Amino acid sequence: MRAFPALVTAVAVGVAGCAWSPAPKPPTYEMAAAHPFLQANRDAMAKLLAGLPAAQVSPLLVATIVDVNDLRVSSPLGRTLSEQYSSAAAAAGIDVREMKLRGDVFVREQTGELLLSREIKDIARVHQATAVLVGTYSVAGQYVYINVKLVRSETGQILRGYDYALPLDTDVQRLIRKPASDR
Repeated sequence: MRAFPALVTAVAVGVAGCAWSPAPKPPTYEMAAAHPFLQANRDAMAKLLAGLPAAQVSPLLVATIVDVNDLRVSSPLGRTLSEQYSSAAAAAGIDVREMKLRGDVFVREQTGELLLSREIKDIARVHQATAVLVGTYSVAGQYVYINVKLVRSETGQILRGYDYALPLDTDVQRLIRKPASDR
């Protein structure tokens, strides 16, 4: 009978030991600087600009990246992407004009044709912007698919486009949530 309590104790300690795992380490500044989210967005801008003379896209306005299901709506993700594209373009030597443009880019429903709203064209004219960066994101099961385009501000001609995906990890999920004021 004495063996039974010892066996129960040994099993309990063994099970408890298997359930224990060290607490995850908090992020560091080094980890933040090398985060793949940042690099994916920098890479997207680099690929969009690759081989284009700066004069073809400078000055550049950057519109807020919007939800493909409702082009009037963005989220913290869309605004964060826009800010990161602006920074990456400026770092690449592009003259980026700081503008807080809402998602005033529309797609003609029957054709899917990208149109710049008259308001953006007017703003681009006032700021003498050659191009506007526009884009959409689409949330799927495991990824967020992103499409960005450099569009000539006067004609609406797409100069360059690029598609990529971000994993739908906890950070991206939090950025997708729309603040109550946006709903």
